[in-house]
Amino acid sequence: MLVKTFGCAVFGIHAITVTVEVCIDQGIQFFMVGLPDNAVKESHQRIEAALRNNGYRIPGKKIVINMAPADIRKEGSAYDLTIALGILAGSEVIKTDKLDSFIIMGELSLDGSLLPIKGALPIAIEARKKKFKGFILPIQNAREAAIVSDLEIFGVQNIKEVIGFLNGELELKPTIVNTNEEFDRHLGEYEYDFAEVRGQENIKRALEIAAAGGHNVILIGPPGAGKTMLAKRLPSILPPLNLHEALETTKIHSVAGKMGVNRSLVTVRPFRAPHHTISDIALVGGGSIPQPGEISLAHNGVLFLDELPEFKRPVLEVLRQPLEDRIVSISRARFTVEYPASFMLVASMNPCPCGYYNHPQLDCQCRPGTVQKYINHISGPLFDRIDIHVEVIPVPYRELSELRPTERSESIRARVIKARQIQEKRFEGNQGIHCNAQMSARMLRKICRLTDGGHLLLKNAMEKLGLSARAFDRILKVSRTIADLDRAPDIGVEHLAEAINYRSLDRDNWGK
Repeated sequence: MLVKTFGCAVFGIHAITVTVEVCIDQGIQFFMVGLPDNAVKESHQRIEAALRNNGYRIPGKKIVINMAPADIRKEGSAYDLTIALGILAGSEVIKTDKLDSFIIMGELSLDGSLLPIKGALPIAIEARKKKFKGFILPIQNAREAAIVSDLEIFGVQNIKEVIGFLNGELELKPTIVNTNEEFDRHLGEYEYDFAEVRGQENIKRALEIAAAGGHNVILIGPPGAGKTMLAKRLPSILPPLNLHEALETTKIHSVAGKMGVNRSLVTVRPFRAPHHTISDIALVGGGSIPQPGEISLAHNGVLFLDELPEFKRPVLEVLRQPLEDRIVSISRARFTVEYPASFMLVASMNPCPCGYYNHPQLDCQCRPGTVQKYINHISGPLFDRIDIHVEVIPVPYRELSELRPTERSESIRARVIKARQIQEKRFEGNQGIHCNAQMSARMLRKICRLTDGGHLLLKNAMEKLGLSARAFDRILKVSRTIADLDRAPDIGVEHLAEAINYRSLDRDNWGK
């Protein structure tokens, strides 16, 4: 008897329907074809034990399982339930009239219970696209899949529930999630707030500018000055995710298996902070089964690299293309997978190996030339993609001990949102450009026009401070953002002056 069940293979952040054909005939052998990997092949043993422990058995006949399309590699253990139900239907243990209405996915435990799968959201989107009636999956993933409308989502705990449902002996209630309500309920839930920060008003201002224009930023300062603490609070002043961004971010986290149990939607901008021992593959994504890396998990959020010079140089160099293109392509011999990677890069570093170069009270213990050598661990092209360089000075006791309240993230975020709205209107005719940091060189000349006084100030700054040529465009972009925060139609001299102050590492005499 020939029976078909349906599952999905996940490639990148998209899914492809997989038809599992089960043919049971005379004989005693078991064959599985259609490019299954080892995890799929091992499903035979898991299925056999799960069925036996629930009062069923695999028939002692010849079983041929084909997973079509046969030229796409099938990976992972999520096909266990799909294959098991095909075998039971082929041996006439369950009815087949409902099977072609559902996508069915789930990893089987040996006692028949179901374990969570990766990529539930992309699979649900594919099921709706192919007009399936519903999606049967582990209950841990049900809320994640249920944000897809016009599709019945049935979360189940074990294989017996699925068998009873397909035979009409058990009624399952579909999981229902109101996407808009879920999105609104958790919007604005932030772990950290700038109200907890004492002092560092200049750093808060720099981060506000970075958030308003989508600029990459690097914080340079001695140990204990508060670089990491400030960076962790940056997501709390970024504009909230819109529903489209939330769904896109959720798809990436779903594919990576980072959603957690019973979560439905990512509603807060991601903050990823990998350790400096990370490999280039873990950072950008890849592996034999291409998975999203940290830069894709930070999509629509913040990637924080603490102690930047401690990262291996090849690891940092792979960031250059994603920072420009906001997408990363992972190529293999048979296919190419693309993951979105539109993130704000926030980095921090000590100014020198001992950490006390330019410290207001302590002396640097490094030898001459060591500071510049330490900075040179980071390539010029990478620095070229960081708009704002700001020095972090330790907070004096007087400011730390003050009891007066400081400005909350909510107030700063309101100003950032207003500046972003100006930019959205400015770039509404330019696809893929939403903020000042994404401006091209051609747009820069058109949008960031300077007065005669502004030209003179910028000329003097580049000559007297030894600013590099690559600082020119970055200063214009940052000054345009500062003007947007002030709701000024044109870039003023005061906006340029502040932007010039945020190019510390471009000065020829820095670190010498």
